[in-house]
Amino acid sequence: MDERRIAARFAGFDQDGNGYIDREDFYVAAKALLAEFGVAARSERGQALFAGAEAFWQGMAGIADVDGDQRVTREEFVTGAVKRLRDNPDRFAEIARPFLRGAMAVADAEGDGVTSDTGRRILGVFGVEPDVAQAAVDALDADASGRISEDAAVRAFARYFTVPE
Repeated sequence: MDERRIAARFAGFDQDGNGYIDREDFYVAAKALLAEFGVAARSERGQALFAGAEAFWQGMAGIADVDGDQRVTREEFVTGAVKRLRDNPDRFAEIARPFLRGAMAVADAEGDGVTSDTGRRILGVFGVEPDVAQAAVDALDADASGRISEDAAVRAFARYFTVPE
């Protein structure tokens, strides 16, 4: 995977731009998502999102935080999240699943599934350009139902972070 793509993937996690990924980055992302969809942090869906963020952070730190300082540097990210998981994207998917499940629940107020429009909004919160977000939700809605499944979102997320092409 080329350096530019790795840098973009790292920047997607480094929400505050301080040069490393830590627990706070996952909470910043969760707070932004709650704000976008008008969901209270203390609600059931808000709490599920924060629990998912914590689980995702713990999984990421367990794989990538080589020196145990509770921060993942760019170098640790490359070694841990990219190289170690490249051969096993399913492992990364399962680390990310609780957070993605929480994000989709926050966005799905009616409980009837995340729509393509809602999927674009989720991606926008995380800084994905509108045209890229559109292409992503189109690919995720393979059956043209207008809905995105959790499994499809988790698989795509894992592939994005672990597969070079």
